[in-house]
Amino acid sequence: MAKISLSIKIYFKWFILGATLFFLVKTFSNNWQNVSIVKTTQGWLILILALIITFLAHLWSGLVWARLLRSLKQPVTTRWSLQLYLITNIAKYLPGNVGHFYGRISAIYKAGGSLSVASLSVILEPLLMAAAAFLITVFASSLGLIKMGFYPWLWKVNLIIFPIVLMIIHPKILNPSLRFISRLKNKEKSSAVEIEQYPARYLLGEIGFLLLRGTGFILTWMALIPLDLSQIPILFSVFSFAWLMGLIVPGAPGGIGIFEAIAIALLSQQHFPKGTILGAIALFRVISILAEAIAAGLAWLSQRRDRITES
Repeated sequence: MAKISLSIKIYFKWFILGATLFFLVKTFSNNWQNVSIVKTTQGWLILILALIITFLAHLWSGLVWARLLRSLKQPVTTRWSLQLYLITNIAKYLPGNVGHFYGRISAIYKAGGSLSVASLSVILEPLLMAAAAFLITVFASSLGLIKMGFYPWLWKVNLIIFPIVLMIIHPKILNPSLRFISRLKNKEKSSAVEIEQYPARYLLGEIGFLLLRGTGFILTWMALIPLDLSQIPILFSVFSFAWLMGLIVPGAPGGIGIFEAIAIALLSQQHFPKGTILGAIALFRVISILAEAIAAGLAWLSQRRDRITES
């Protein structure tokens, strides 16, 4: 029975990924001749700025996670944690979308940290990210900046799930659950890990991460076409919801396919040229991966230099 369940989950992930990729390929093939490209020097400079902002977003997210790890009293420095975060971040594009989590947990445990705390840190991070994106999209939807009419069921599910998530990470609920799990496993001699206060500042940190990522998305658009001030909140809101879906929908390593499909569907309701939509989304994906690759490379070089210095 367990093997059948595992097989269903695997096939479901491949089905989601295949369906979204088919949608994207079909959309791009039908409209490729209209895809906007960067045609001016100013456009390229704006695109470089978008890359820098996106790079800074991942750096900021790494610092938020590093501070979270430090608050959980682990024997690692902020510098070490940031290096680990950036190096492992690129592994989220591997099939299964859990490679970066495994890499962080393994590295923390080998560094003398608690396996339970390491697991808690990598669980809290995406929960806080998702909660931040959800809060932004709720605010945007209430202002009418994005419309959820073509998948109301998904929006209703989110309205139920994410308030529950915000409650689950409250110390009064999370800590008893962690103590119960620790008693069941009884694998570590140390006491069960606990969080001392509601992780509100880390939630604010993840909102800052999304603000930076959204800025990179808007700058990518500005490299292609001039934008009115009224269009910027719409683009940012669409980005937040599409990014949220890419994070929580299974079967898409790094959100590839899901983010693009949702963004295209939402932006098609707005008064943007089809070619510009496709061009901006394609460019933003390239910028995102490039920024993560640069961050991982610099973190690896920094880590290597630290090891040489220590030896």
